[in-house]
Amino acid sequence: MKVDGVPYRTIWVAEDGWSVKVIDQTLLPHRFQVMTLQSAEDAVRAIARMHVRGAPLIGATAAYGLCLALRHDARDAHLEEARGSLLAARPTAVNLAWALGEMTAALAPLPPAERVAGAYAKAAAICDDDVAICRAIGAEGLALIRAAQAAKGGGDVEILTHCNAGWLATVDWGTALAPIYAAHDAGVAVHVWVDETRPRNQGAGLTAWELAQHGVPHTVIADNAGGHLMQAGRVDLCITGTDRTAANGDVCNKIGTYLKALAAKDNGVPFYVALPGPTIDWRMASGAAMPIEERDAGEVTHVRGADADGTVREVRITPEASPAANPAFDVTPARLITGLITERGICPASGAGLKALYPERGAAKRA
Repeated sequence: MKVDGVPYRTIWVAEDGWSVKVIDQTLLPHRFQVMTLQSAEDAVRAIARMHVRGAPLIGATAAYGLCLALRHDARDAHLEEARGSLLAARPTAVNLAWALGEMTAALAPLPPAERVAGAYAKAAAICDDDVAICRAIGAEGLALIRAAQAAKGGGDVEILTHCNAGWLATVDWGTALAPIYAAHDAGVAVHVWVDETRPRNQGAGLTAWELAQHGVPHTVIADNAGGHLMQAGRVDLCITGTDRTAANGDVCNKIGTYLKALAAKDNGVPFYVALPGPTIDWRMASGAAMPIEERDAGEVTHVRGADADGTVREVRITPEASPAANPAFDVTPARLITGLITERGICPASGAGLKALYPERGAAKRA
């Protein structure tokens, strides 16, 4: 995708051939800045502090984190130590464990002298595969948007999304936003309702920013406005992403997704979830066992923004004596989901639906 007309991925190897560049998402939308990762510890901090976020990008960053670790020491003990540190950086996104598993499986058989080159090659392949997967999700979801436009007899297709599942959450294209970009690029008129997504405001700060960069018409709304818009007939379909999908089709996504799915169900609005295959946790039978990350209460009690002169400041919005809770994700049951948009096609949100698209996975093991 492009920033001020210049094409970018969200993660890439620097000109020196070994350090890793990422976009610092904590500074958006007020400042676009690239940061450099030079060690596994840098990668852990980037993931834990949400300089990078989104399940696929977290996985890609972890893969390159192993590359950086092995430049320091390529022996088995250090490989395992670095893998453990990266795995603990954030608990919810299954792509983190998946990418580290892919890297370890590729590197373990290699002698230490060959591991650094092998690690960079495997990390690059993970990134390239993610781009191809997201592009395919866009192509699959485009058909849904075309169908929605035909069903309403033309005009703008009104799409509501929650949090950020665009190219900033992946290596490129995105998941939930990939069909929207595909539709826009194909000349299909779309308008996106962008939930602000408290408490970190990834919708207002990231989704709106990247849609504006790509020229896609959109409007930022308060999180609680979505149900009203659905009641008023102003939403044709919802598309969200997911950080982890259980084998039965339950999805775990940014807090508030469940409420949007309930509103969509009550108003007869199709509710789709876009996901790449690596986001499916085949070992988890249902969403009941999904780990829900509890983040710093300061994300709820404080907000960041730019004042009139452009200076970014953080201010408290709650009484100092009031505690705050910050569950970062919720689980949307498969029964509320119209369908899952994957790189292999669109399927019902069910175990049978997923297995039909991924027959090689076999029966899921109960978590």
